[in-house]
Amino acid sequence: MWGRNRRTTLNIDDGLVERASRLTGIKEKTALVRLGLEALIARESARRLARMGGTRKRLEEIPRRRMG
Repeated sequence: MWGRNRRTTLNIDDGLVERASRLTGIKEKTALVRLGLEALIARESARRLARMGGTRKRLEEIPRRRMG
């Protein structure tokens, strides 16, 4: 999805890995880290998008169609 994979050595708290594994049912550490990074990216992307909301002062009203 994002390109090449590369091997990396990480120091991760064993308790965090065990807890994440229990909560998700995922046993493979690589999959846990990938899922965690994807969740972090999604959360931060949503946070940035929310911060942008309502910042344009002179936005024109969009006409809406009425059903019925």
